[in-house]
Amino acid sequence: MDVDVANQMRGAVCPHCGEGVLHQANYPRKPKGCPREMLDDYRFRWSFCCSQCRRRCTPASVRFLGRRVYVALAVVLLPQRRKVLSRAAIEFCDQLDVPARTIARWRQWWLQRFPFTTLWQAQCARFMPPVQTTELPTSLIERFTDTADVAMMRLLRFLSPLSVPT
Repeated sequence: MDVDVANQMRGAVCPHCGEGVLHQANYPRKPKGCPREMLDDYRFRWSFCCSQCRRRCTPASVRFLGRRVYVALAVVLLPQRRKVLSRAAIEFCDQLDVPARTIARWRQWWLQRFPFTTLWQAQCARFMPPVQTTELPTSLIERFTDTADVAMMRLLRFLSPLSVPT
């Protein structure tokens, strides 16, 4: 998804000034929680810069959730991993070597801050029966049904507005 959105933005008119053309200006990332075989794909964040006003335009991402150092998939999976994940997924999470303190901080974010985000406030009514906010992110993950990889991609697309400032 990130590549598709970046391709749509490249060469477009600047949304800030309406005059300049967007040029690619990716910036480096040092992602944590990323398997080594995928690390090269996560070493930068797609971004663009206006040729006139020089303001940056960074599209929504399924790879990163805002300025977090860890990749989005880790922020979604690890806080609830023992509850609903398969044995293979649990082993994968263990390989990422994320400190327990970091996972606890993500759990706190899911329970105390995520329910008050603009995204959740605007979209929570889509889910019937309502998602149990006391069981986030597990209760949200369970709503995205399909094969595991398709369901996770749909969830990450749903969360992608959180990856850019509002």
